[in-house]
Amino acid sequence: MTGTPASLTEVAYQALKERLVLLDIPAGAPINEQSLSAELSIGRTPLREALKRLESDHLVVTYPRRGTFASGVDITALTEISELRRVLEPLAASLAAQRLTADDREELSRLRTELAGLPDDTSPRDHMEWDLQVHRAIYAATHNGHLQTALARYGNLATRIWSVAAPRLTDVGSHIREHVALLDAVLAGDPDGAESLMVEHMVDFEARIRTVL
Repeated sequence: MTGTPASLTEVAYQALKERLVLLDIPAGAPINEQSLSAELSIGRTPLREALKRLESDHLVVTYPRRGTFASGVDITALTEISELRRVLEPLAASLAAQRLTADDREELSRLRTELAGLPDDTSPRDHMEWDLQVHRAIYAATHNGHLQTALARYGNLATRIWSVAAPRLTDVGSHIREHVALLDAVLAGDPDGAESLMVEHMVDFEARIRTVL
């Protein structure tokens, strides 16, 4: 793979982040730099830079003389993460409804259409991926880089907890389908409606997880 060290670091960072967030790399699993470097066709230097970023995101942890591992899923952090998200996620939905650009509208409309047509047999893991896509698109539509960075970090940590709980939950799809009404409100330029629906979505998220933890 060709590219500048910075761009290769970003490629490695994004690829590994998704695997870690969705637990495709299980919590506690060792990170094998040699195999990942070969798999991603990326040198060890940009890969190590990516791992440093992932460590600052609390997605990996490095131990002297032992190596780097996927971080554990801290279920006890659910309350603290939820306290933050209950404030920041509704703010993001409200701002997105007010600041929507043509490009944002195209992306959110695409997500809304595809979400409405998700088959009933969609796997919990795929539902989680859709959840991430919608939230990240809303974050981007706020056009507030600091808010987007903060929400992405807490959203990733929450998704790891959700990914642990999802296989034991019933009807995960109904939680994900809540995004359709939320996206409708954002696309309609209704900040109050978008904010209210996001509050409900956050409360439902935490309540569902607590039923199986």
